[in-house]
Amino acid sequence: MTPLQALTATVVGLFLLAACAAAQGTSSETPPATPAPGTAVAVATPTREALPPSGAEAEFSTDFSRHTVDYAEILSGGPPKDGIPSVDDPHFISVEEAGGWLEAQEPVIFLRLGDDARAYPLQILVWHEIVNDVVDGRPVLVTFCPLCNTAIAFERTVDGRVLDFGTTGRLRYSNLIMYDRQTETWWQQANGEAIAGALTGTRLAFLPAAIVSWENFQTTYPDGMVLSTDTGYARAYGQNPYVGYDDVSNTPFLYRGPETPGQLRPMTRVLAIERNGDVVAFPYSTLEELRVVHESVGGEEVVVLWEAGTSSALDSSGIAFGRDVGSANAFSRLVDDVSLTFAFDGSDFVDEQTGSRWTILGESSEGPLAGRRLDPIVAVNHFWFSWVAFQPDTRIFLP
Repeated sequence: MTPLQALTATVVGLFLLAACAAAQGTSSETPPATPAPGTAVAVATPTREALPPSGAEAEFSTDFSRHTVDYAEILSGGPPKDGIPSVDDPHFISVEEAGGWLEAQEPVIFLRLGDDARAYPLQILVWHEIVNDVVDGRPVLVTFCPLCNTAIAFERTVDGRVLDFGTTGRLRYSNLIMYDRQTETWWQQANGEAIAGALTGTRLAFLPAAIVSWENFQTTYPDGMVLSTDTGYARAYGQNPYVGYDDVSNTPFLYRGPETPGQLRPMTRVLAIERNGDVVAFPYSTLEELRVVHESVGGEEVVVLWEAGTSSALDSSGIAFGRDVGSANAFSRLVDDVSLTFAFDGSDFVDEQTGSRWTILGESSEGPLAGRRLDPIVAVNHFWFSWVAFQPDTRIFLP
């Protein structure tokens, strides 16, 4: 049996067991939240007749006559609808309490809206993939697709209506397909687009979110909140069901899509940014070498920062002990209408204009700008094959 075949058997087996165990979990509905207007953009809604994915009509009430993608591109990931259960009633604990079970280098998804800063450990998201949450009074959707290494947060209010999301058990280009429980429309996680159902053509609004280390989060936000393992489900939190998957020599799991351009190997880790139609991928290997990158993306001056100390969630059997892949984050360079220039001095990020020191989370920790925050840019971790499948016109950053 090849390593890829072994991984396939392991992943499918574990998640079929998880699907069977889903009924053992308990959950309660999230209280209705006040809708925030203007959180989705409706686009044209092409319609054509085609056979929906096998078995889908028995599981879903989706209007499959409306869709923007070829149904032949959609594959079963193994588990059925909601076989990988979303977290719909998330419980949060303090940084101090979470420090009892999270290791310093463990990866978490960082999301801050207003003064509400939250960490979503990947040791939980790798088993659930979706968290329906409310942050700073705004209904949000926090997602992670392990097969593409994509941690993405969205607004989940569409045309004034709050949607709740679950997993379809299907993939397109190896990427998670979600559905909303109000209309059973299917949504592509990679780009937030409704691809089948009543809301076809609508796009969810992205929110800036980043994969960073637990140490980064707890140091910067000691009063922040952390998603608890009290999810209502019994899962092997801390364990990685995708052992060795992110080896750069691997082949993407269950990928059937466009041929991946050969400038980078398919499993190369990139940070991807799209601004005003300009699409750029920053390879982690380049970021690790440079530490700081200044680039104009869609006419906006952006700085990308990279820092060591974050483990891969898709490497070793224990997520906390994965190899160090670092973390990357992107921000606008503008502070008070001044474009700052950054450098790495061996221990910190420093801006040349004021000498202030900055963290990977965009917070100034010392100097004239201490306490100030850089404006985050939506930038998403991807494997190269995944990003370029959805964004074929991507340019790769070259120093």
